[in-house]
Amino acid sequence: MGGCCSVPEEAERENEEEKQPKEKEKRRSVVPHSLDDSQIPLGKRTNFGYSKTFKGKYKLGKLLGHGQFGYTYAATDVSSGEKVAVKKIEKKKMVLPISIEDVKREVKIMRALSGHENVVQFHAVFEDDDYVYIVMELCEGGELLDRILSKKDSRYSEKDAAKIVRQMLNVVARCHLNGVVHRDLKPENFLFKSQDEESVLKATDFGLSDFIKPGKRFHDVVGSAYYLAPEVLKRKSGPESDVWSIGVITYIALCGRRPFWDKTEAGIFNEVLKKKPDFHEKPWPSISSSAKDFVMKLLVKDPHARLTAAQALSHPWVREGGVASEIPLDISVLSNMREFVKYSRLKQLAFRALASTLDPEEIADLRDQFNAIDMDKSGTITLEEIKEALAKDRPWAVKESRVTDILQAHSFYLYLSLVRG
Repeated sequence: MGGCCSVPEEAERENEEEKQPKEKEKRRSVVPHSLDDSQIPLGKRTNFGYSKTFKGKYKLGKLLGHGQFGYTYAATDVSSGEKVAVKKIEKKKMVLPISIEDVKREVKIMRALSGHENVVQFHAVFEDDDYVYIVMELCEGGELLDRILSKKDSRYSEKDAAKIVRQMLNVVARCHLNGVVHRDLKPENFLFKSQDEESVLKATDFGLSDFIKPGKRFHDVVGSAYYLAPEVLKRKSGPESDVWSIGVITYIALCGRRPFWDKTEAGIFNEVLKKKPDFHEKPWPSISSSAKDFVMKLLVKDPHARLTAAQALSHPWVREGGVASEIPLDISVLSNMREFVKYSRLKQLAFRALASTLDPEEIADLRDQFNAIDMDKSGTITLEEIKEALAKDRPWAVKESRVTDILQAHSFYLYLSLVRG
């Protein structure tokens, strides 16, 4: 799902669509002469203004990962031999104007942040009739939690965790300095540049990121459920939500568990809004008071009382040469973390399998139906709202048989908004 994020199992180079029967491919790629412009996906009718020389400059390699709207490949610069990552976004899946704006904004943000050592570097952007190609730095060191779990002799300390968190906060501070909110900070969106022990950590996937002016708020709910700040759920969020997400990641890095968890998204959101994270269960009694103080100051529910990224970087526990202990953490931390990673990946695979059965038009239709029923715009649908919707003659012709589809689609849509590639 990330900009240059690898998947656990090595994939072949070919696109998934290239594996389909040739007859099906022919039917999909040929646009009948009888179609007018309104029947051709908006993305296919859009000229982004990017260079159209990609195929002469880069050679695609193996598939690294994919989201709902695109694929990420390893690639080689034909002239220099440099290895890069290429995010290949399908134009035919851009059916709404917002999809076009999302791509343009992602490119603009990557350009603005390029040059920071903890941000994946932007190289260039291209397009042709079918795709947009974002060329960026290739990160081959693996995901954040995988690197922690691969520590030799299971020697993983608070000092190791503090070094990781410091690099993440450096990214957030730079984003906010540039008027950018990442909006989807999570372990999967941080990759190491190389396998080297001292490799730097890089933030990736700015597909949900957005510019924000001082004093302004976002009113939509985007991000990954475990890492959403309370104000995001209340639809009044800003840069502070990124700091909350770093607090959640730090909590996981120190104990291997999520601070807020439930079997359903609604349950997770309720936990985030109403519950306090636990600092009593093992291994927290053996973790330093300074580490706990740091996490608690990031997981303050009131965004105005929460530390800013710049303030957090000055905390004694996280700053370079600070008080973070070098004593290895309790072995239960890595055990907990291993279970969390397995669960997260299984959930991702399940969502992707389900999401792949819906085309963009179906997703947009289900989203519209959900928004029409959600009368109070709370992001959840009550039984009363469902009954009221079914009793009305809405233009979407909501049928009782589709109620389950609509409810499930909301979860899928939230997820798809995070992984759109």
